[in-house]
Amino acid sequence: MTKDRKPLDGIRVLDFTRVLAGPYATALMADLGADVIKVEAPGGDEYRHIGPFRDGESALFQTANRGKRSIVLDLRSSNDLALARDLAGRADVVVENFRPGVMAKLGLDAASLQAANPGLVYASVSGFGQGGPHAARPAYDIIVQAMSGLMDLTGEPAGQPTMVGEAMADVAGGLFAAWGIMVALFDRSRTGQGRVVDLALFDALLSMMPSAGARVLVCDADPARSGNRHALSAPFGVYPAAQGHFAVAVLNDRLFTAFCAVIGQPALRDDPRMASDESRRAHEPVLAEAIAAWAEGLTAAQAVAALSAAGVPASELASAREAWRSDQAQARGLSSPVDHPVLGQVSLPEQPVHFSGSPRGMRRAAPGLNEHGAEIRAELGM
Repeated sequence: MTKDRKPLDGIRVLDFTRVLAGPYATALMADLGADVIKVEAPGGDEYRHIGPFRDGESALFQTANRGKRSIVLDLRSSNDLALARDLAGRADVVVENFRPGVMAKLGLDAASLQAANPGLVYASVSGFGQGGPHAARPAYDIIVQAMSGLMDLTGEPAGQPTMVGEAMADVAGGLFAAWGIMVALFDRSRTGQGRVVDLALFDALLSMMPSAGARVLVCDADPARSGNRHALSAPFGVYPAAQGHFAVAVLNDRLFTAFCAVIGQPALRDDPRMASDESRRAHEPVLAEAIAAWAEGLTAAQAVAALSAAGVPASELASAREAWRSDQAQARGLSSPVDHPVLGQVSLPEQPVHFSGSPRGMRRAAPGLNEHGAEIRAELGM
């Protein structure tokens, strides 16, 4: 293996996507060395105009479009449309997230582009896929969270359904789109033929809910909100201390024995109501009362220290700022610095997988609008 080679070096991606799901997928590929050419309309990706802003630059755009090159093409122009087809003819991957049918009207659909470039992997990212009763429906993350059941499962049992605190449908869609593209590229290495990848955010988010799927599909159950408690296991949730809250995860009898010893309730281990994980979940209020009595004189940090010393998984609750600034995140290289012409040196997220022989970092910032237009045209001999 060549030292310091990134896994996707030499792969060219033509990226027609905007906002989050599609750009997130191609950003993951750019992190791994792919040459991602971001095609933007004259006004640019909507995320260029959505905050938070720093020195006039969108932080969201920076994170979702790191490492790419930008070219502005007006696909209503015959010249720019011809240029887009030329770029697709030289690409390994095309990714788009227009509504189904839009690319076909432009002659940029999979069938048209693969006729000229049979090895092309063509990925379409949409809210509900290229077929099905909702295929033509527009979708944003909140809509997919609402339709997938995720929102209905989030929140307190007696409270209102709650949005998850991140754009999980978009992120799940981007992740599975990147995964699908990688599978298609691997298959192409064996057959020489490209594939069409059809990814729906609805499908992706539903697939990210395996415990709910198991209960519905296998047990014909109707999952309900369980708040800060695990739906199936106990004690497995978030509990209060005298200062702060802490999370604890007990999933088997060995851990439950250790847990009972830590909280000074060894008799709970022999209580028939606590004989199995399922029974413990049914009687979780009994456990919650015992945990509250034990933790009422402790800080969250003290409770976590005691549980951790006994081998019981536990943690204080961290804020997003604390998590990103943590020693663990720094040690794992979950972000790395890039140089930006306006922002100076700024730290941006990086894809999380470590590959042997492939260094992390050494990336570039998100591009300015049409920053690489002349460069890309020159590469085409224009």
